[in-house]
Amino acid sequence: SLGCVIGKKEQKEPGFTPPSEYVLAEEDDDRRRAYACDVTYGTASEMGFDFLRDRLKRGAANQAKRQPAIFEGSTGREAPVQRGHYFALIDEADSILIDEGRTPLIIGVMMQNRDAMVQLYRWCAGAIRHLKHDVDFLFDPHKRRVDLTDEGCRHVTLLAKPAIIDTIDTERIYQHVEMALMAALVFERDRDYVISDGEIVIIDEGTGRKMEGRKWQEGQHQSVEAKERLDVTEVTSSAAKITIQSLFRYYEHLAGMTGTAYQAKSELKNVYDLKVSVIPTNRPCLRQGLPTRVFLNQEAKRQAIVKDVERLVQQGRAVLIGTPSVEASESLAAQLTEWGIDYTILNARFDAIEAEIVSHAGESGRVTIATNMAGRGTDILLEKKTREAGGLHVIATEMHTSRRIDRQLVGRAARQGDPGSFQFFLSLEDELFRVLEASKRASLLKNAWADKSGELSSSWENYFRRIQSGLEKLHTKQRKKLLKFEKEQTKKYRRLGLDPYLELADA
Repeated sequence: SLGCVIGKKEQKEPGFTPPSEYVLAEEDDDRRRAYACDVTYGTASEMGFDFLRDRLKRGAANQAKRQPAIFEGSTGREAPVQRGHYFALIDEADSILIDEGRTPLIIGVMMQNRDAMVQLYRWCAGAIRHLKHDVDFLFDPHKRRVDLTDEGCRHVTLLAKPAIIDTIDTERIYQHVEMALMAALVFERDRDYVISDGEIVIIDEGTGRKMEGRKWQEGQHQSVEAKERLDVTEVTSSAAKITIQSLFRYYEHLAGMTGTAYQAKSELKNVYDLKVSVIPTNRPCLRQGLPTRVFLNQEAKRQAIVKDVERLVQQGRAVLIGTPSVEASESLAAQLTEWGIDYTILNARFDAIEAEIVSHAGESGRVTIATNMAGRGTDILLEKKTREAGGLHVIATEMHTSRRIDRQLVGRAARQGDPGSFQFFLSLEDELFRVLEASKRASLLKNAWADKSGELSSSWENYFRRIQSGLEKLHTKQRKKLLKFEKEQTKKYRRLGLDPYLELADA
């Protein structure tokens, strides 16, 4: 025994409720005891929210001229729950530090004029049906951005509106119309979110898991609610905010583990001053990569996947099929049903039975269709019969925006010296291919020649790789830009004697 006391931070997402309404004294005591242990473990978001709650307490104490009492041994409700930020050890470090680096953790306060704002969201959801692409608004799928044109602004101004919206300034109405367009064009049901008990629940792109209690910021969440004709939730403004990358840069010492850090080594060094060390595998890797297959459309791709699955099942292999969304997993499941192939499906709808599904995924002849939930950290154990037949075969049905996410999926095969293989099946209707400008995509499709089954030359894989590489560079650039902005804001606030993490400092 090391003689260490371990504290566990349970996941309790605060969402956007004001701190005074959800932090009870006994909860604070539990949190304080957890952080007082030698080792405390929990989720990045939960620790981030605790950090923000402490900053809010300190901000309130500063206003009341009580700061010395709080940070000199006070144990009352106003005392911070966290100790210092000395050392953080992060599992799946590239996912937390890179992929989630820009994710803002926000504690909010309710805004005034709720009735008018609810009516505005509902009106915008209907108003966008009168707007024309490239006339009233411009849409850039690559940057996930929508902008009203001058003609669009005039059109919006002339549309009939409920009287209650007249209290809202015109510029703000334009912004909410753009968010309604984003909700319609960018945010897709069963890919970006699911509807559960009448509420929008966000799906994490990297993990495929539901992010209970999280909301998109600045009104985007309410725009999606209005689009789906759900009750529009309380609109909030930020009281305290910090991004994941700023949170972990706050620690004096940082370290982590992951199987896919090497490709992100430059960014880990530049942003966090972390070096990447490669640890040899415990046993030789027997994973085999089969040539990528590319198809003209989704239907041809699904047909080829089903045929391949049928062959693999007959061989006694276990098959894991990775899909990018809930919708895609269920579309493929319908095709397998038509062919009489048994399968198990794992997506955000079935997260409660995830452990049971994974425990059977290595059985001979077993077919498991999964979103990214079956990627990081999932260990599929093979039965003897499966191992003798060639192990687990992973079918990736699309490429993601990051090579590291793809590597996590194919890394489910051939673990710990087991045999295994993987193969990508792509189509020119995949989401990654759709980020190309419409004219560029149309030109490529015009010159695409496919055989009778709809399969294209394997050289088309190069287009997908270039698009993926371009998106990785774009996202890296965006994270660098955000980091630069955060550094400048922090310096400015500290010069003024303000807390850079409290949004109320702007007031």
